[in-house]
Amino acid sequence: MPKNLGNLDRSLRLIAGLILISLVFIGPQTAWGWVGIIGVLTAAIGYCPLYSLFGFKSCPLKHNS
Repeated sequence: MPKNLGNLDRSLRLIAGLILISLVFIGPQTAWGWVGIIGVLTAAIGYCPLYSLFGFKSCPLKHNS
């Protein structure tokens, strides 16, 4: 599976995911915070299925020399 997430995108997904997961334990304590797992997982593997569906990449292109 090719990576399609750049470093900035991965960092933002990780931070947002952790914030959402923390809402399960503090704050409103609703189950919607578990949606943050998606952000953490996509950040960890560097691949977003929706990006590939729409043909979008945030990672830099590799140039052949």
